[in-house]
Amino acid sequence: MWRWIVGATAVVLCVVGLFEYLDTLPVTNGELLFLRTRHPYLVGEAIAHILRGSLNRAAMASLLAALMLSVLWMVAASVGRIATVRGLLDYFRRDVPGDFLDDGITSDGERDVASNVSTTTFVALLRLNFLRVVLALAALVGLAGASILAGFASPDANPQPGLAFSLFLPLAGLICYVWWALNWLLSLAGMFAVRNGEDAIAAIGSAVALTRERTGAVFAVSTWTGLAHLVALVGASTILSIPLGFAGIVPWRLIAAAMSLVTLAYFALADWLYMARLAGYVCIVETPQALLAPLPPAPLPRTPPVQTLPVQTSIDRDEPILSDLPNLAVET
Repeated sequence: MWRWIVGATAVVLCVVGLFEYLDTLPVTNGELLFLRTRHPYLVGEAIAHILRGSLNRAAMASLLAALMLSVLWMVAASVGRIATVRGLLDYFRRDVPGDFLDDGITSDGERDVASNVSTTTFVALLRLNFLRVVLALAALVGLAGASILAGFASPDANPQPGLAFSLFLPLAGLICYVWWALNWLLSLAGMFAVRNGEDAIAAIGSAVALTRERTGAVFAVSTWTGLAHLVALVGASTILSIPLGFAGIVPWRLIAAAMSLVTLAYFALADWLYMARLAGYVCIVETPQALLAPLPPAPLPRTPPVQTLPVQTSIDRDEPILSDLPNLAVET
């Protein structure tokens, strides 16, 4: 719910801000005449003349809006993470005996410390989300720097756009991968901030420890939910291309409505997959270590000892067949 609220707020703010900005632009009769001609060159000149000297205000307004939306996202994400993780913890702990809880949480007082939401938890989540915002900003700056570095390979005297793109692509991929990995780690650390009441640094350490101790389980949850998200993205993109094929036949309002419904359905499925991934992580952490230990081999069935007759190793001298008298064995 908090993700939808923040997203709707951002969309409304951008749309209202755009219309407010357009209302502040003065349009003369000459510029209006150029716009009505619909000639590409004249329309471009009119727009450039209208926007001249006003982009600074638009840039400052955009920066202020981005700052306020970042603060809103940090607060909403912290509150939302507290609510979701507490709900998942209550779900996974309702059937687990107290003796099997991890991290030594066995007494009632320690359980209350681990489950209650305090100011320390909220502050820790705020710090983690602030690091995620800073990380996203650093990724954008890194992409800009990568484009500048790649541009050196294509000077104006000898332009080589293919070489510049070939240099920019691996740099951009490396920056995006580092951003994704660190952002995932910070997101996972938020679970420990709520579960154990740890600060930001300790929560990051607990997230790293989890990935090292239970790498297979964490990798499985991340892989399967990531593949499901990729399938949902490809399916939504394919469905969105169908209404665009009827752009010249169907009214644009109907096309816009269909695309909006498909987009909302994709967002809902993406949020469900996100919660499924978080539930998987909580399940991994809450699984008692005793249940993960390998079972001892089953004891073999005990069979009664076999009664064996004593083996005679000497010769019975009284046996008639061994007598020296003829026909003694037959007569006997």
